Amino acid sequence: MYENAPERSIICIDMRSFYASCIASVENLNVMEVPIAIVGNFQQKGSVVLAASPPMKKRFNIRTGSRLYEIPPHPDIRLFEPRMSLFIRISMEITRLFNEFVPKEAIHVYSVDESFIDLTGTEKLWGPPEETAKYIQQLVYNQFEIPCAVGFGPNMLMAKLALDIEAKKTGFAKWTYNDVPEKLWPIMPLSTMWGIGSRTERTLNHMGIYSVYDLAHADLALLEKRFGVLGNQLYYHAWGIDHSTVGAPIMQGQISFGKGQMLMRDYRSRKEILVVLLEMCEDVARRAREAKKIGRTISLGLSYSKDAFGAGFHRSRTIDEPTNDTMKIFEVCKQLLDEFYAERPARKVTITLSNIESEYSMQLSLFDEMRWRNRKLGETMDRLRTKYGTTAILRAVSYTEAGTALTRAKLVGGHKQ
Repeated sequence: MYENAPERSIICIDMRSFYASCIASVENLNVMEVPIAIVGNFQQKGSVVLAASPPMKKRFNIRTGSRLYEIPPHPDIRLFEPRMSLFIRISMEITRLFNEFVPKEAIHVYSVDESFIDLTGTEKLWGPPEETAKYIQQLVYNQFEIPCAVGFGPNMLMAKLALDIEAKKTGFAKWTYNDVPEKLWPIMPLSTMWGIGSRTERTLNHMGIYSVYDLAHADLALLEKRFGVLGNQLYYHAWGIDHSTVGAPIMQGQISFGKGQMLMRDYRSRKEILVVLLEMCEDVARRAREAKKIGRTISLGLSYSKDAFGAGFHRSRTIDEPTNDTMKIFEVCKQLLDEFYAERPARKVTITLSNIESEYSMQLSLFDEMRWRNRKLGETMDRLRTKYGTTAILRAVSYTEAGTALTRAKLVGGHKQ
C-alpha cells in the first residue's frame, strides 16, 4: 500500500486563538491568562464571537461561534472588535519568517492562521526537520507572542490530521504511516476527518460506512462509482495517502467557487433576497472568470432567522451547458428560490458554482449570439473592478436599501479593518 506513497517532511502550523493572540500582543495582555473575546459587532447583541482565548473558553465556556449576548458581565473579560488589517499584517510577517527557512514555493498559506511548510531537503541547512519544526514553533512565539500547534507528517494530509487530531491538544505531533491503524482509523463521525463534509458523510453512512476504518476497507470500485474521482481520494486518504504537493490544490478535482453572507438584519421578502443573490452571483461569476473556469452545478443555501420556523434549505441544480455568466447563475438561483423558499425571514445566504471545468471547453452556439458578447462584457467589468476597486461599477440594486456590496467593500474578510 505504501510502496509509492510520499515520504516528505511536511508540517502544518496553526496559530492558536490567532485573532485573540494578535490583540493580546498589541494590548500587552497574556492570551493564556486573560479571558479575551473578539466580537464581530458590538452594536448587535446577536453578533458572533470570532475568536476566544483559552481562559475565555475554560472559565466562561465562550468560544468561536458563541454570541455577544451569551458573554457574562464579568470584570475580568476583555472584549474587542476585529482589526482585520492588523491580523493580515501579522499573518504576512509570520509567513516571511517561514520564508527564512524555506523558499516561497515550499510554503502553502492555507488560511490567515494556518500554513503548510515542506521541510524536505533542509537537513543540511537546519538539521533534522522535526527539530526545525519545533524551532520555528518557538520562534513564532518569541517574535510575535503567538502560541502555535504543529502537525508533522509524510504528506500534507497526514500533517493536517496530526495537527487537528493531536497537536491542537499537545502542541506538537508527528504522524507516520505506521500510526494510521491506531490514530486515523478510529476517527468517527467521518466529518471529523479533514476533507469530509456533512453531506459526504451522510452519503457514506447510507453506504454503511461510519468510521475511517470502514472507509479504508470499503470497496474502492463502489466508492469510485458513487463519487467519481473523489471516491478514489477518500479511499486513499483513509489510508493516510495523499499525493498533493505544497502549492497545489489539496483536494484535486474539488475546486468550486462559493460565497456565503450573514445578513445584518432579517430579509423578509423575495424581492430583498434577490438583491443580495444578484450581488453574490456577480462575485462568484467574477472569480470563476478570473480563473478561466466554468461550472455546471449551481447551489443555493438559505438559512432562516432563528425566530422563524424551520432551518432553511440547501439545493443544487446542474445545467446542460457550464457557465460563468452572472445572469445565468442568477436565473438558476431564482428558480431554486421560487421552488424552495418558504416565505420566512432569511439571515444567511450561500451560493456555490461547482462541477468545474476549463473555460476553453465552452462551446459557442450559432443560435446564442449574446453569449460571447456577455462574456466580453463581464470580462470588461472585472477589469474595471480590479483596477479601480470593487465599487467602481455596480448593478443598480446595490444602491437600494437591501444591497450590501457598498457596505462590505469597506470591510476586510467581512469585518472591520
